[in-house]
Amino acid sequence: MAVTDEAIEKIKGMIVSGALRPGDRLPRESELAAGLGLSRNSLREAVRALSLIRILDVRQGDGTYVTSLDPQLLLEAMSFVVDFHRDDTVLEFLAVRRILEPAATALAAGRIGAEELDLLDARLAALGAEPSVEQLVAADLEFHRSIVRSAGNSVLSSLLDGLSGPTTRARIWRGLTQEDAVGRTLREHRAILAALRDGDAEAARSWATVHIASVEQWLRSTR
Repeated sequence: MAVTDEAIEKIKGMIVSGALRPGDRLPRESELAAGLGLSRNSLREAVRALSLIRILDVRQGDGTYVTSLDPQLLLEAMSFVVDFHRDDTVLEFLAVRRILEPAATALAAGRIGAEELDLLDARLAALGAEPSVEQLVAADLEFHRSIVRSAGNSVLSSLLDGLSGPTTRARIWRGLTQEDAVGRTLREHRAILAALRDGDAEAARSWATVHIASVEQWLRSTR
């Protein structure tokens, strides 16, 4: 394992130093192994590991390439790992969301366009007053994704997208058991939307905080 770790570090060093850039094809296996002082087996293991976390792209019959290294692509690995969370860590994921998502919502207040706001408004209206819990959760995920994308920070957007998964079950459970959870969620969404339309970053931040904190509060009360 230590040999594979060394191989990973050497390939990483080539990418970080700029010797290999996004989209570059790696040298042939025999050349790269000799150049890095590695066995071909350890190099293969390193390439396999780096392809799993989307650093490298192995194309059968063509070679191995450095990926685009786009934040969204790289953070897919985090989303995969996050899916293995234990139920008792959901509150911790929500706490991280409560730090990041209000900040992203505040950033969006100065950037989101009227067309995007109208689309969000139309989606809320289309849900009606009594959507199913599943419909509400799907709409909630897309509502926040759209707003965070409008903040203009791809790293922040990818991080929050990865963190949303663990809280989905909590939101569904809340919708099934808490009185007026659906109505409260819709009202909070409309308040966030109104703040964004007014360009009021602090109000948008506050309503986003309230929105996430209400789920946290409910979840704590059920433990």
